[in-house]
Amino acid sequence: MTHSPQKKAEILQDRFGLKTAAYLSAGAADLPYDISERLRAARVQALARRKIVQLETAASAVNAGGSAALNWGSDDGLTWWSRIGSMVPLLALAVGLLAINSIQNDNRAQEVAEVDVALLTDELPPAAFADPGFVQFLKTAR
Repeated sequence: MTHSPQKKAEILQDRFGLKTAAYLSAGAADLPYDISERLRAARVQALARRKIVQLETAASAVNAGGSAALNWGSDDGLTWWSRIGSMVPLLALAVGLLAINSIQNDNRAQEVAEVDVALLTDELPPAAFADPGFVQFLKTAR
């Protein structure tokens, strides 16, 4: 016999409630009469005020239109301004990434230019550029 996940959750909740009630009832048998009556009245009040919560499944959320991405093509109160407003963060992110990329490229070009200027203005023999230790010297000299 197979049950849906929602039905299984309800069964487990019912079992937990029954076990908890049995545990509390076992401890309440030893209490004086006035305390047990106050507990009984409190239980009645709690049951009267409890909220019935229904679990919402993913299928009902999609059918109810619970996702903004699923509502993009529908006209459920979305005006052009609200659609443009929802695109502004995406546009700001793209502009920010392009700005960061441009700044990084400029910084790299400037670092390469500084190395080139240092190499061209320094008085080194051409054989120094072919030396394998020269790259290490440049790294430590900075």
